[in-house]
This record gives sequence, structure tokens and C-alpha cells, in this order.
Amino acid sequence: MASSCCACNTSFHSRICDMACTTAFSHVARAMALRMFSRIARLPAIRTGLPLPIGLVLGQELIHPPRMASRIRISTLSFGHFARLETRLHPPTEEHALCHALTTASIATEAPSPSDSATYDAGKIQVLEGLEPVRKRPGMYIGSTGPRGLHHLVYEVLDNAIDEVQAGYATNVDVVLYADGSVGITDNGRGIPTDEHPVTGKSALETVLTVLHAGGKFGGESSGYTVSGGLHGVGVSVVNALSERLEVTVWRDGQEYKQTFQRGKPVANLFSCKIPNGDSSRTGTYVRFLPDSQIFTSTTSFDYNTIGGRLREVAFLNPEVTITLKQEDEDPEKVRFSEYHFAGGLVEYVVWLNQDKVRLHEPISIRSEKDGITVDVALQWCSDAYSETLLGYANSVRTSDGGTHLDGLKAAVTRTLNNLGRKTKALKEKDENLSGEHAREGLTCIVSVLVPNPEFEGQTKTRLGNPEVRKIVEQAVQELVTEYLECHPETLDAILEKAIQAYKESERACFCEAAMAAKTARELIRRKNLLKTSRLPGKLADCTCSDPRFSEIFIVEGESAGGSAKQGRDRLYQAILPLKGKILNVERKDDAAIYKNEEIQKLILALGLGVKGEDFNKDALRYHKIIILTDADVDGAHIRTLLLTFFFRYQRSLFEDGFIYVGVPPLYKVERGKQIHYCFNDDDLKKLLRTFPSNASYNLQRFKGLGEMMPLQLWETTLNPAQRMLKLLTLEDAAEASLMFSLLMGDKVEPRKELIRSSAPRVKLEQLDV
Repeated sequence: MASSCCACNTSFHSRICDMACTTAFSHVARAMALRMFSRIARLPAIRTGLPLPIGLVLGQELIHPPRMASRIRISTLSFGHFARLETRLHPPTEEHALCHALTTASIATEAPSPSDSATYDAGKIQVLEGLEPVRKRPGMYIGSTGPRGLHHLVYEVLDNAIDEVQAGYATNVDVVLYADGSVGITDNGRGIPTDEHPVTGKSALETVLTVLHAGGKFGGESSGYTVSGGLHGVGVSVVNALSERLEVTVWRDGQEYKQTFQRGKPVANLFSCKIPNGDSSRTGTYVRFLPDSQIFTSTTSFDYNTIGGRLREVAFLNPEVTITLKQEDEDPEKVRFSEYHFAGGLVEYVVWLNQDKVRLHEPISIRSEKDGITVDVALQWCSDAYSETLLGYANSVRTSDGGTHLDGLKAAVTRTLNNLGRKTKALKEKDENLSGEHAREGLTCIVSVLVPNPEFEGQTKTRLGNPEVRKIVEQAVQELVTEYLECHPETLDAILEKAIQAYKESERACFCEAAMAAKTARELIRRKNLLKTSRLPGKLADCTCSDPRFSEIFIVEGESAGGSAKQGRDRLYQAILPLKGKILNVERKDDAAIYKNEEIQKLILALGLGVKGEDFNKDALRYHKIIILTDADVDGAHIRTLLLTFFFRYQRSLFEDGFIYVGVPPLYKVERGKQIHYCFNDDDLKKLLRTFPSNASYNLQRFKGLGEMMPLQLWETTLNPAQRMLKLLTLEDAAEASLMFSLLMGDKVEPRKELIRSSAPRVKLEQLDV
């Protein structure tokens, strides 16, 4: 029987394709099978490339990959400010199975013929002019076209206003979310120059909005700023390129200048008139833009809380500025307003982060300047915190991936405590030095640096790379923290006691089997060829796929749900780990208690997480999709929250790198005749029922738990990549997330009560699960 392969469209006998596609062969055997396949099918010479999935023959039927399902992103505010949930229908891709199987093999490709090469001439080279590159590849400039990239547009304009604040020319910034979906940002700085630019022949205003790499922040004598968050001159021009409409107004020299753009192109020339109301001294810039729905296809709606969180931290970093945020709406009850002004700066920031914790001392404030680099640090230890909260900023830009400024801080804190511990005899000669993890346990620290020539990685500026900054931060922190602690011996004793206690508990924990296994997890649990020598949890139903990029694990609630999931899964690439009851609340426990907990032991070993505090290495992770799957009730939500708390406190990088997902099981099953429909919430059910005739008869079942579902039902609704719905959890604001975890999962009850009281008016009684 002959068929056509979905990988190469070449006719061949199905048995040969089965040899080439099966995962039972080793890499050598697969290569041999491919060579045999190329000879029989009379293909040209095979060139091996990257491992990619190809078609699989089951029996005599060739299974072709289904068409790519469209991705759906639902912008919703998730648990606290922990993340924004991007809901997608995940089809089989390179990361999933083709239908009911996934294989990896090197695809056969034909060498290009001479005639093909001859057609590749100068006419094939494209030259993108103006802002075309931005619209062609927006992700290169703003990270993504999802909610994160959408809000990045606001931050680009905001950073320009804050640059005026840092230069000493602005004191007020106003942000308005308009009812039509547009955003307006106003500052009272100097205003963008409007005179003719000598190179472009256009006004400077039009130049910075329509020409990439045009701006006043490149440094040197001709620069308009000593310190700025902008570097490449692409920020506001990118916003212009990705906006359906952008309006800019500038007040300077007693004149009001206006110009309008559509998708990056000017609609008319720059217009000017005298400033109305006789306020000739007014200066500043107003930018209002409407995101282009052709670019941001998933959502163009801005989230008030997300923008408010960014404005709050900018206000903390710049105590001289007052920032307002307003959300307009046709419904007066939905109009919102917030004002942010913090004269205490970083000290007030640390106090705000630690408001629900037991603080060991007043915040330590450090401010130093050397070689044109300004260092501003505030830090505080808390007795009831067992993890660190370190936030870094460079020129008021949050560096979520860290950088040299945070490296300098970590080194200084560890060295200072070890030196003072030896000096005060708190650490004996026979004792080992405190590690960075132990020295920083319970530490909350904000590091903000102003650097004339910052070296950021990429346009989104997530990591600072200046090597000279580390030395300056390290020296300033070590000198001033040492001076403070020597002047406050009671504070030093409390901090050393906490660090030494953490060290001793860690040493005791190392004697337990779980911690020892966790320490060697990164060496032992690499992949399947080493699994025979590693102690994986007995209840883990592992997959057979050997590549973590294509493997996924479902963490399910209870034995009954685990049994259904194990029977319904595709064991080739899906692993199942059932948990018994609710895991430990790690927000209230130290490391020793974490390692002793049986369910957490299973998670650490099954996922290959290693030891808490170690630098994260995704190559050691056994699955690149960690899917939390719990019942759609209050208990399920609680278990999900406990798991999220564990992952956030134990290994935060799992969220930053996009490895954590939440599975969404259906809540209802509707049978009408031979048709079966699954609904994920009450809204889905109402929409479905509206499509039925008024006299239609149907059977409605509400699932109380995953254990009620048959294995086939679980596969069709929750496990099958072609039909399931997953929520990807990403870290939007680490400080806000940490605060929310402390509020919801910490020891103090009164803050939770206040949260419940303040949130009660927004809760619909019919949605309560009682």
C-alpha cells in the first residue's frame, strides 16, 4: 500500500515511513532508517537538520498533522498581580504530538538545484524603509504582540517623560486611559523640539516620530540628556509605527504645536498656534495613541492595574515626580483615578513591600556617586520571610533579568555578613562561610543606578551589562552596610542569627534523602538514559519522549484524577504526577520544612528543580511544560494557589521563562442527541444554550472533579493539544506578585480580611461556590 508522506510529499511504502518515524529506534537506527528510506523512495542525498516531528504511520493509515488552530489570547488579570494569563488553544506543533504521536527525526531535504540558485539575484533583496521594519517584525522591538508588548508601548512613551524628570525639567506626568481604547501621556518637561532638523529637512518632532534611531539620548556633547532610559532612538517611533492613530502636542516657546500620524505616516504637516488661555510659559509634551488592531490581534485593551503597577514603581524611583492615572468610561461607576507620589523614595518602596512582614530593623538607605554613576539602594531584613526579594533598575528601567548592579549587591551583602560574623565571633573558625542564599534569606532590597551609557540587552532592556557598575555598587554597599551594622550591633546580631540559623537548617536538611536527591537532581535526572539510576517518585507516570522541549507533565489533584489522566494521556510525551491532598504552604515555612514535606519532595525530584537558591538552568528541567490541573472548585483553586506559591518562592525563573501553565478542565457536559458539547464556564454554557431551539431537549452534567471524567473525556477536553485550553502564566511585576503572595499566604490574618472586605462589592453572589 502506497501513501504520500506529510514531511516530503513522496510516495513510499507505509512500512518504510513507519521505520523512519518511530521513536523506538535510537538516533543511529533512525539515521540508518532514513538513509534506507531515501534510497527506496529515490530521494536526493539527505542533509540532516534540526530534530523536527514528522508523520507517523499507525497500521496502514498515514496520519497527517491537522491544520494549525488559531491562537486565542484572553487578557485577564490573574492571581493578584502575579501574571497575565494568555489563554491559547494549543495545536500540535514542534512541541506537541502529531495527532496521537510525536516523533523526532532529521527531515530529508533536497539540495537546491542550480536553476533555483540562479533565480536568487538582487531583485530578491528587500529594502525596508522608514518604519516598515517595525510593522514587519514588531516582536523584535517590543518583545511580543500580546498583552506584554501592548503595555510596552505605554512604557516607551512613559520612559521619555521620566527622562525629563531625571534631567530636572519635569515634575508631573499624567496618564489617561480613554474610553475608545487609546492612551494619553502628558508631562511638563521641555517639550520635543519642533525646529527643522538639519539632516532630514523635517521638523525635529516629525523626525523622532518617523525615523528609527533618531533621538537626543545617544550621549556625548550633542546629547540632550546626561542620563536616560532611551538609548537607540527607536522608542516613540516604534509606538507611532504600531499605532492606528497617534496625536502629539508640544508646548514650548509660547507656541502649541500639533501633528497627527496614521500607522507611522504623517497625515498633515506640523501645525502651530499660540498657547490658548494666555499661558505662554507652559512647556511639555502630550502623546495620545490608539494601538493598531492589525498588529495586536489578540487584544488592544489596556489593563489599569498593570499600568498602575508600573507607574507606582516609577514614582518610588523618582521621589520628585507626581504621577496620576485616570481611566475614563461611559459608565461613571467605572471611572478610576490614582495618584502616585513618594517623597521617601526607595526607603518608602521597601517599607511598602514589607508592610505585612516582621521587620528586623529600619531600612538601610545608601546613596553614592562615582565616575558619573549614581547608586541608590534601600534594604531590609524580615524575620518571617524565607526568600529574598531583589529588584534592580537602571535609569528607571526595570531590569527583570538582573545584571551587574544586582551582581555587585549580592557579592557585597555576602562578604559583609561573613566579615562581620568573623569579627564578632558569631562565626567560629571551624565554621564555613555563609553562602549568598543564607546571607540574603528574608532580605528585601531595591537597587537603582543612573548610568550615562548603559549597556542593555535588547530593546526591551531586561538586563544591565556594564561591568564598571558592579564594582561601584559592590564598594558602596559593602562600605555603608558595614558602617550601619557596626553602629547598630543589635541589628547585626539579629541578621547574623537569622542567616546562621538558615545555614544550620540547610545543613540538617542535607541529611534527609529528599534534599540530597535534590542536590544531585541536575546531574542524575538528565533524561531517560539516566533515569534508571535516579530515584523518581513512585507515583510518577513518566513519558517516553527523551527531549524536555517536547515533554509535558500534568500535576493533578488526587488519586482518582491521576488514574483517569494516566489512562487518557499520550504516554509518548505526557507525564502525570498525582498529589495527595494540599501541599505545604511554603510562605510560612523555612527550607528544612520544605525539604521534609513528602509532596514537595515529589515535585522537586519529578521536575528536576535542584536546590532552592541555585542559578536556574533550564537544560536540567525534565519538562518544558509544567501544567497544573485541579478541580474547578474552591479546593482546586486553593491547591493551585499553593502550587503557584511553591514555584514562585522556590524557583521564580520557571515563570520568567514560560514553563508554568494552568490546565482548564470543562465545567459542564451538554448532550443533545448524538452531539456532545463541553463548556468551561457559565458564560460558555449560556452561549451554547442560546443556540438551541426553545423546545430542545438535552442532558446537562456538571463535573464536580476530574475524577468523574472518563479517560477518553479527559483526553478530548483537557489533555489533547489540538482541543485543550491552557493558561500560560508569566511574571509581569515581581514586586507586586511577591506582595500578593505574602498577603494571601502569609501569617497575618488582618490584611487578608481587609482584602476580602474591599473586594466583596465586586463579587457576584451567583458565582460563589458554597
